[in-house]
Amino acid sequence: GRPKIESARDRLNDINPNTKIDTFETMLTSENALELFKDYDVVVDGTDNFQTRYLVNAACVLTGKPNVYGSIFRFEGQASVFWAEKGACYRCLYPEPPPPGLVPSCAEGGVLGVLPGIVGTIQANEVIKVILGAEGILLNRLLLFDAWQMKFRELKLRKNPACPICGDNPTIKELIDYEAFCGLKQTVEEKKEFLEEITATELNDLIKNKSDLQIIDVREPYEFEIAKIPNTKLIPLGEIVKRANEIDSDKTIVVHCKGGVRSAKAIAALKENGYAGKLFNLKGGITAWSNDVDPNVPKY
Repeated sequence: GRPKIESARDRLNDINPNTKIDTFETMLTSENALELFKDYDVVVDGTDNFQTRYLVNAACVLTGKPNVYGSIFRFEGQASVFWAEKGACYRCLYPEPPPPGLVPSCAEGGVLGVLPGIVGTIQANEVIKVILGAEGILLNRLLLFDAWQMKFRELKLRKNPACPICGDNPTIKELIDYEAFCGLKQTVEEKKEFLEEITATELNDLIKNKSDLQIIDVREPYEFEIAKIPNTKLIPLGEIVKRANEIDSDKTIVVHCKGGVRSAKAIAALKENGYAGKLFNLKGGITAWSNDVDPNVPKY
């Protein structure tokens, strides 16, 4: 297939051939962000991870650009205009990132298919207003949209005088390593840590042999309602550490999610917090169970 950036460029040219579109088929990093942003008047952030959001925000603050922000997760979306010269920036709203692995990505947690279009259209609307110098942009306002309940809410934002990048006495004067800032860079010892995995077929054999095991599902409750492996206990990833006492360390523990990513994070979190029992990650998650063991378990 073609790169998404080429497909998007061609589609936009089909809609309006008079538009000049520059494409950059490269990852945005602390080394290239300032150079990439410098020739443009508005930056639109549609990224799906915290390290890039903090990077985009910092680059916009340092270059004086408005940051038209949008994010989506499951059934909910957010939009705002962060503009340090006129008001709050992203880091005024979120001074620190969440702990690594606590918030599932869109790929892990899912997103309602129409939601990107709705939030993207809101962002496009704000870009037009910023370009025109219109009043009423989403400056110092965070728009929250719940697609399931079909409700909009708005939160008032305020510039944080102590913000380390846009406050009265900023301490950040250049772009930093935002992967390290978000706690995503593993140490050598962490990389060496071995994750024990079990296949869906092997798990099924253990169940048939009535082995002494406990199966922990770290997905969200709505996912659990869609599909589940029999006799599993639901403990969402965000609750796994504080509910570790519900996991029987005398048994063999198999942890699973949709595809194996969140369950691996759950195991890492449990180990970091002193859990001493035997933990296995279900390779491929419940999707592998549907493929290899029980096709009657729905895939989503």
